[in-house]
Amino acid sequence: MAEIRNYTLNFGPQHPAAHGVLRLVLELDGEVVERADPHIGLLHRGTEKLAETRTWLQSVPYMDRLDYCSMMCNEHAYCLAVERLLGIEAPERAQYIRVMFDEITRILNHLMSIGSHAFDIGAMTMILYTFREREDLMDAYEAVCGARMHAAYYRPGGVYRDLPETMAKYQVNRFKNEQTVKALNAAREGSLLDYLEDFTERFPTCCDEYETLLTENRIWKQRTVGIGVVSPARALALGFTGPMLRGSGIAWDLRKKQPYEVYDRLDFDIPVGKNGDCYDRYLVRMEEMRQSNRIVRQCIDWLRQNPGPVIVDNHKVAPPRREKMKENMEELIHHFKLFSEGIHVPAGEVYAAIEHPKGEFGVYAISDGANKPYRIKLRSPGFAHLAAMDELSRGHMIADVVAIIGTMDLVFGDVDR
Repeated sequence: MAEIRNYTLNFGPQHPAAHGVLRLVLELDGEVVERADPHIGLLHRGTEKLAETRTWLQSVPYMDRLDYCSMMCNEHAYCLAVERLLGIEAPERAQYIRVMFDEITRILNHLMSIGSHAFDIGAMTMILYTFREREDLMDAYEAVCGARMHAAYYRPGGVYRDLPETMAKYQVNRFKNEQTVKALNAAREGSLLDYLEDFTERFPTCCDEYETLLTENRIWKQRTVGIGVVSPARALALGFTGPMLRGSGIAWDLRKKQPYEVYDRLDFDIPVGKNGDCYDRYLVRMEEMRQSNRIVRQCIDWLRQNPGPVIVDNHKVAPPRREKMKENMEELIHHFKLFSEGIHVPAGEVYAAIEHPKGEFGVYAISDGANKPYRIKLRSPGFAHLAAMDELSRGHMIADVVAIIGTMDLVFGDVDR
């Protein structure tokens, strides 16, 4: 009879299903996991330390690079922290724009999460479907800030600029004939809001397509039902937030429980699971995308009817309009001081948190009155989830470890910071 031994195995950091540079040291009894020890730090860029040597404004682009699937949501928490220290509030139109792009970002994140989770487990088609809609939303990102990923669109006091009245269009070329280009440009004839409205009308059908592929798929259910089960009490004790907590049946969502910006004026529901397994967390994310679509639609309707400023009119915080800066010496001085010296934030400390697509993302900021933060500490949702890796995977097979990493929706820029 063959001798059975315990193995210690490296999973990653170059593993395609590790969602970044995760290294797991797995202790195995045959193919059953007895212990999982996550090793992190291979992507550590010292964002929190770098922020101490940058002005308050210069740290905004660093936020995009944390969870690089939820760019604008990271910026949002940081801008809220700076605004609370300054004692200012963004104009109402800027708040609606922020909420709309937070929800666009939530859809972007969940499309990546569900697509790559299915891909990890072996369902190849799903990621091709989800990336189709991600491209449409990336175009909305590009329209407002010129970048498809690292936006730097939110600013302390509001947003960089108002929503554009035109959309970039496809051109006829050797790969696309006139008929194809006309069909592609059909939704791009109007403003960004018209483009997004067209997307919100199409997206529920897209969600139905995803569900057709996965929800009742017996292989998907065999790989996710009963895997990585977390009880409600244990999920709370482990510091879970977002879909990881709601999948266990606890309806905790900062958009409802501690509303920020204009979420208290919007109509949406909080989906929760029952069993706390990988399958329930998938269902929660699916329904969250539908709810985000509802919120985006409400924001579009409000923004159409309510023009106005999108950043505070305080030139110690926000730059003057460019045309004024070129005509007026005082505005030019404000502009120069703001971008060379930065904002002087009153001394104090603050914690600002938002309902990030992965959970609670928080920024704890301390100011000593200078133009740079004295200290920035980031509360990353993925870090707390990864800490439960050992508990969730113990007793499961190696193949289930992949399903558990997928359900955590890890991005390592966020975990390592």
